[in-house]
Amino acid sequence: MTEMARDGARTSRLRVILAASIGSALEWYDFFLYGTAAALVFGELFFPKSDPVVGTLLSFLTFGVGFVVRPFGGLLFGILGDRYGRKPVLVATLLMIGIGTTAIGFLPTYAQIGVWAPILLVAMRVIQGLGAGAEYGGAVIYLVENAPPKHRGFWGGFAPLGVSIGNLLAAAAAFALVTMLPREALMSWGWRLPFLASFLLIVVGIFVRMRITETPVYTQAVVARGKVESNPAMEALRRHPRNFFVVLGARMAENGLGYFFPVFGLSYVITTLGVPKAEALSALMLAFAIELFAILGFAALSDRIGRRPVYMFGALAGVALSFPFFWMVGTKEWIMIALAFILARAVVTAAMFGPQAAYFAELFPPQRRFAGLAFARELGSLLSGGPAPFVATALVAAYGTWWPVACYAMFLSACTVVAIWIGPETYQENIAEDASEHAELPAAIPARA
Repeated sequence: MTEMARDGARTSRLRVILAASIGSALEWYDFFLYGTAAALVFGELFFPKSDPVVGTLLSFLTFGVGFVVRPFGGLLFGILGDRYGRKPVLVATLLMIGIGTTAIGFLPTYAQIGVWAPILLVAMRVIQGLGAGAEYGGAVIYLVENAPPKHRGFWGGFAPLGVSIGNLLAAAAAFALVTMLPREALMSWGWRLPFLASFLLIVVGIFVRMRITETPVYTQAVVARGKVESNPAMEALRRHPRNFFVVLGARMAENGLGYFFPVFGLSYVITTLGVPKAEALSALMLAFAIELFAILGFAALSDRIGRRPVYMFGALAGVALSFPFFWMVGTKEWIMIALAFILARAVVTAAMFGPQAAYFAELFPPQRRFAGLAFARELGSLLSGGPAPFVATALVAAYGTWWPVACYAMFLSACTVVAIWIGPETYQENIAEDASEHAELPAAIPARA
């Protein structure tokens, strides 16, 4: 290969990675930013007639609205992605998420327009959720279908890496606001700035995604062979029911704890334990920063030993951390709070999130991959990530203690342990073929990595 050809290949790989990871960063910057704002300011700004606990509950309830509509977005855009290609859907979903988030920065508050304020907030959340329902799935598929066969886990890891970058950016934005602005300025106009800043990510993301090409797997395995289906989502559920429900179960711990620890955990540490906001946010930022490296590490490890062992480790670690997390943050010492968040994000979540991209993509054949992955994944989000902060806050309010919340976290992790145990190993599959048909045979169920 000539030097020019090598430079072209490197440029192409970089463009693929940027196109996928920038969108993931924007999606999760928006979602975590909303969750952070719900924990810090939305209760007072949009639900001021409530007492503080009820205001926080209502804020987390609107947080969950985004998850209610995500399966519909995954179904709609997943079908479009399998019928018309990955690229146009990636552009459309990025626009929807960015527009919904930027618009939140312009919303009037309850003091200005009354009940219309929370209604408009929910409407913007719906727009976010519809776009987010297929954004991550599309980014995952674009990476995995462009990856070298023996490095799909590592390449797929750049999608969750984008997620962590988005989370880190959102936490950094919140940290900057609470440390640099007086409370009056924060509550009057400062909270709007991070939402308005997402417009910059939209511009960069659209610029990159308009320059990408369709994936070779989709072009060769679907278009060239005439395998386009009218309803790939229903076909995925009908032909691959076990794999569909493996995705659902695998999401319970990854997505549930992925929002449980940083969103509810942040609110609990600040509101219930009385830890200063700056201290809590800095501990969470450190966890997100370490998680960046952990995700790629676990993703690369899954290329060597398989997706299931790495994912299973993360789920079991979630079971083990459920109670110790509260013991550690209960000390109110910064180092212990930081350690709790690091274990939650860089060990528990990263071990599941790292190999998940390649694993979920490998569970479905190319002509049903986008719809099957996005629909199943977002149904899992609806059952786990969306309700998690609300349920956890409600449990603390009802029982006055944290141990029921720890039991809830343990339950989510146990669901994922079961799902991964019955799921097939996929890291050596040919993703351009309909190999997942064979994975549905009962004889394949006992196969373990």
